[in-house]
Amino acid sequence: MRKNSMKNMEEKVFGYPQYDSNGEMVLTTYDNEYRAMRMDIRLYTLYAGQSRSFESEKEETAVLLLSGKIIFAWGGNQETVSRKDVFTQGPWALHASKNHKITVTALEESEILVQKTLNEREFASRLYSPEDAPWIASSKGKFGNTANRLVNTIFDHDICPESNMVLGEVLNARGNWSGYLPHRHPQPETYLFKFDRPEGFGASFVGDQVFKSVNNSFSAIPGGELHPQAVAPGFQMYTCWMIRHLDDNPWLQTDRNEDERYLWLHDAEF
Repeated sequence: MRKNSMKNMEEKVFGYPQYDSNGEMVLTTYDNEYRAMRMDIRLYTLYAGQSRSFESEKEETAVLLLSGKIIFAWGGNQETVSRKDVFTQGPWALHASKNHKITVTALEESEILVQKTLNEREFASRLYSPEDAPWIASSKGKFGNTANRLVNTIFDHDICPESNMVLGEVLNARGNWSGYLPHRHPQPETYLFKFDRPEGFGASFVGDQVFKSVNNSFSAIPGGELHPQAVAPGFQMYTCWMIRHLDDNPWLQTDRNEDERYLWLHDAEF
């Protein structure tokens, strides 16, 4: 009985979390239903004047501003940053190794995402600005002009080889697909979804399973599973994409492995 229960937990690939009374929303942890992600991912709402600190003896930490105005403080440094929302402005993110403290103080109501994973290496902390992670058009005009999106990479193995994580963002054009053609890679990946209207929705595919994506829902994609996404017409979808490198097998930008059944679409006329 316990063996089957554990198996079901390992196979859970989609979630609809909620904020608790302390302003914390838990997505993945090392021992919840999404532990195959090998990351601890949470969202926090901070009100004006409220502070939160993050420091670990075993984990690296990335703090991404989703909206609001905050003060980042780390290692004797301090920077005030702001972001109206994820749809109109680029990212500010502070990345630190184990034993390095990050403090976030809100100057107005703000929302942050915190991504952690185990990492024995220490490295210099770095604050990434929108200029460090510019939006780049991807798949423009392809597949009947139905896969338009903007993508940024805040950090990956090329930018921070000491890290065990990847952090980036995607903005889907309305009614378009993302991660298309269907592709896979051996490293686990987590998608957090947000929509520009509260009734916005889309579809998230993980292998042969499909789920309705809504604001603050997420996909926990096991390594090796195909994972395209789509957003309904009329809505813009934001995706924060987070990958956990495998030991001795980091995810690289060249690792995209498209399903061979759909490769003919690259040359198809629409």
